[in-house]
Amino acid sequence: MSALERVLYSAVATADLGREGRVATDDGRLDVALSKPPGMGGGPTSEGTNPEQLFAAGYAGCFHGALLFHARSAGVDADDSDVTATVHIGRLPADGGLGLAVELNVRLPGVDPNAVEDLVARAHESCPYSRATRGNISVTIHTATPGPA
Repeated sequence: MSALERVLYSAVATADLGREGRVATDDGRLDVALSKPPGMGGGPTSEGTNPEQLFAAGYAGCFHGALLFHARSAGVDADDSDVTATVHIGRLPADGGLGLAVELNVRLPGVDPNAVEDLVARAHESCPYSRATRGNISVTIHTATPGPA
C-alpha cells in the first residue's frame, strides 16, 4: 500500500482523456475540465486547466502551510506572507523527453531577511511536495522581504 508509517489522509482523483478530458476527486470537491496549454498545442482560448496548474496550486498551498507552521513555531508574524509556485514543463536536455521544474516565490513582508531564509529552509525541508520533488526535479526558491508599506 504505502511506505508511510501511518496514513493521515488519502486524496483520490480520476482523470479521463488525458490533457483534453476531465479530472475529478472522489468526494466531488474538484471536478474540472483539462486542456492543453498553448505551448503544448492547446488553443489560446482553451477553457480547461492543466496538470501543471494543479501541481502549482498544490505546491504553493502545501509550501505556504509549512512556512506558516514554522513561522508560528518561531513566534514570527507571517500573516501577510504568500507563496507563488510556477511549474515549468519543457524538454529535458538528456533525452528530449518532457520534464518539470519549479520556482517558488516566497514573500514575507516585514520579516528580518535572516529569519526569512531560515523559515524558508525549514519549510523546504518539511513540505511534503518539497520532499517528493527533492532530487527529482529542479526547485528554485526566491524570497522577497519588502518592508512595511
